[in-house]
Amino acid sequence: MSFVLIHGAGFGADCWDELIPYLAAETLAVDLPGRGTRAGVPLGTVTLADCADAVREDVEAKDLRDVVLIGHSFAGVTVPRVLELIPERIRQVVLVSAVVPPDGSRVLDEIDPGVRHLVEQSISGGIYHQTREGAAAMLCNDMDEATAASALDRLAEESAAVLTEPVDLSGYRREIPRTYVHLTRDQCYVEELQQRSIALLRPEVIDLDTGHMAMISAPEKLAAVLNAVHG
Repeated sequence: MSFVLIHGAGFGADCWDELIPYLAAETLAVDLPGRGTRAGVPLGTVTLADCADAVREDVEAKDLRDVVLIGHSFAGVTVPRVLELIPERIRQVVLVSAVVPPDGSRVLDEIDPGVRHLVEQSISGGIYHQTREGAAAMLCNDMDEATAASALDRLAEESAAVLTEPVDLSGYRREIPRTYVHLTRDQCYVEELQQRSIALLRPEVIDLDTGHMAMISAPEKLAAVLNAVHG
């Protein structure tokens, strides 16, 4: 078994750094295009298909099979595309407070209208930029000052495609076991939205008493959940 970790919007593979030492299997953390090991890709050109291709490339490069695919936050719209590309390599999907809007909709359409206006103002040239202050309020409510600073130091700009492209959830129709890790103190992907995602997916649900960035604020707790999940 192998864990393959897909980060959410505004971060790279290094958001998993605190978690990885606690995982009890071979682990691959993927950098989606435009950051980290793929920083040379112009962020404004990145599509959701490009994100899925990046995951496929890394999995195939290591010839990983029997994969537990773990998607956090906005990776909820990347995971189904990966399932369409390499279904034979995936044994289970785990979604950590993952964004799963209705098939064919845009992520931007599913967020609170008041916040949506601010997000739209933060998009320019195909790039979405969130401020450190805004991110702190949404992501760091369960962190001490030092941990929050470390998390915010890893913030990255994001391709607007994650927010503005229609999503394709076809991959979720595949008969692959899936678990949703419901983060009960999440102030980013709030309770109502997590419950909408759960209703769409009908997964096994595991509650975890953390904020949105559980892999940073409570890595041992999240690792215990992941290590126990074997489909």
